[in-house]
Parts: sequence; structure tokens; C-alpha cells
Amino acid sequence: MEQRISLITLGVNDLAKSTAFFERLGWRRSVRAAQGISFFQCGGVAISLYPRSELAADVGTPPDGGGFSGVTLAYNARSKQDVDAVLAEASSAGATIVKPAQEAFWGGYSGYFRDLDGHFWEVAWNPGFLLDDAGAVTLPE
Repeated sequence: MEQRISLITLGVNDLAKSTAFFERLGWRRSVRAAQGISFFQCGGVAISLYPRSELAADVGTPPDGGGFSGVTLAYNARSKQDVDAVLAEASSAGATIVKPAQEAFWGGYSGYFRDLDGHFWEVAWNPGFLLDDAGAVTLPE
């Protein structure tokens, strides 16, 4: 298995509403998307939004899981100011800020929001993680 992730699928309660949320954040949906699912290119990874009940059926698990799933998604920002701006933008688009941005014990600056379907997103500036022009992160060796 090659060391990579190609696609992250988020199970959503209302596909149209969740798609509109990400579009309010300025994300552009792929025009080649199939009906009943939304795709967004995110650097070298794609994010898809798919109805939660249908995703659970595809996996073969009940759709009623709740609370913290043990998974967060992260958006690395280019500066501390960008962290604050992205959290404000997410809030304006309908997200809930669950942890305001603050200095982190690991030397960076981060906060968290929860999207419309309860997925937790960290917004972080990490001085040790360089971002290229496309926003791809380069981890230190």
C-alpha cells in the first residue's frame, strides 16, 4: 500500500445544506460530480460529502453514531492571523466554534470548529509545517 490518502468522505445529514456550507467557505465543487454526492478538490486530497444514511449503509453500519468519533480534520493556515480569519469565516458560514484559537503547547496557534454535521475541524498555524503555493503541507523529516 502506498503511503497516501486520496479521498475523505464526510457523512452529512442534508447534502444540499452541507454543500452550500462549504461553498460559503469559498470552496469550489467539482463540476464532474455524480448525482447525490459532492466533491471538492483540496490540494492532493479530495473531500466528498455523501448522505450519512447512505454512507452507513455502504459501510454496513448503523447511521445513528453520535458524539466524538475520534477523528478530526485539519486546515493548516499560513499565519496566526489566517487562523483567526478562517475560524471567523467558518462561524459566518454556520459552523460552531468549539475552541477559540490560542497558543498551542507544541509552539503553534490553533482552534476548532464543528461543521453542520458535527465533524470537528482544527484550524492551525504550525511553524514547523511548511505549506507550498497550493497549500500542501511538507512535514519535517
